[in-house]
Amino acid sequence: MNILLWIFQILLGLLFLFSGSTKFMMTVAEMNAQSPVAWPGWFLHFIGVCEVLGGIGLILPALLRIKPGLTPLAAVGLAIIVAGATVITLMGPMKGLALVPLVTCLLLIFVAFGRFKLRPISPR
Repeated sequence: MNILLWIFQILLGLLFLFSGSTKFMMTVAEMNAQSPVAWPGWFLHFIGVCEVLGGIGLILPALLRIKPGLTPLAAVGLAIIVAGATVITLMGPMKGLALVPLVTCLLLIFVAFGRFKLRPISPR
């Protein structure tokens, strides 16, 4: 179980590091063209910062065993963001694409539960 949790943590962490950093490489117009809702630039950049910090939070606290309780909190925070992304995707024309953020949300909930209850990481 511990190995499975680590695999999910690393893959999800890399996913959010990538997705958060792309919010700073693309223009606001390009990001809004992909969404059924026009978001202000500050909000998209705020989500990008949250995704980058959450991606780091999924990996580093548990890896370094410094405040490892932050890892499941990062997973919960990212799950909230991705649940919102699922709803926004359902508002668009291609409803089948909502499966991607939904599965990501479920994996984040699994990591949060796994690190809270099943296999918590003890601090140094």
